Amino acid sequence: MDKEKPEIEIPSIELLKMELARVESRRNFRKTLLNIAGVLIVAAAIAALIATQVFVLIRVNGSSMSPTFEAEEIIILRRTQEVKAGDTIGFYYGGSIFLKRVIGTAGDKIDIDQKGNVYVNDELLEEPYLKNKNLGKCELEFPYQVPEGMYFVLGDNRAVSLDSRIKSIGCVQSDQIVGRTVIRVWPLTRVEIMR
Repeated sequence: MDKEKPEIEIPSIELLKMELARVESRRNFRKTLLNIAGVLIVAAAIAALIATQVFVLIRVNGSSMSPTFEAEEIIILRRTQEVKAGDTIGFYYGGSIFLKRVIGTAGDKIDIDQKGNVYVNDELLEEPYLKNKNLGKCELEFPYQVPEGMYFVLGDNRAVSLDSRIKSIGCVQSDQIVGRTVIRVWPLTRVEIMR
C-alpha cells in the first residue's frame, strides 16, 4: 500500500514578500517603541534632576506672607543664594522652609517705628504689598544694622509673622537660603510669575 504524499504548497513570491514586509514592519515598530521609551526615560530623568537641583516646590503654611501668599498655595523657588532687597525667599529654619521678604542686606540700617513704618538707611520703604502696617512682635532695638553676610527679612503680614524681629530667628545667613520665589502655580486663579 502506497500512501500518497500530500503535496507541499510553495508560497508565491508575492506572499513571501508580504510576509517579509510584515515581519520587518513588526521589528521596526518594536524598535520605534524602544527608542520612544528610551527618550521618555531620559527626559524624565532630566526633568527630575532639574526639579530637584534647580527648583523647589513648596506649599504655603500659615498667613505670615498674606496677602502676597495665602495658606495652601503652591510656590516654586529657584535655587539660588543671590537675592536682593524686595525678593521673597525661602530659607531653612528649625527644619522647615520659611517664606519671607528681604528688607535689608549686609550693612543696611533698619528702623521700624511704632506704626509699623519701615526705614532702610533712613529712607521710608514703600511697601505696596502690605495690607496693614504693624510693628508686630519685636525683640530688637532699632535702629538695627544688618551684619555682614546676612539678610533682614520680614513677613508681609507683620502682625503675625515670625521673622528677623525675633531674636531666635534673627537675620538670615546666605547658607540658610533655599531660593527666590519665581512662580505661584496653585491655585490656578492666582498663577503668577514673580518679579
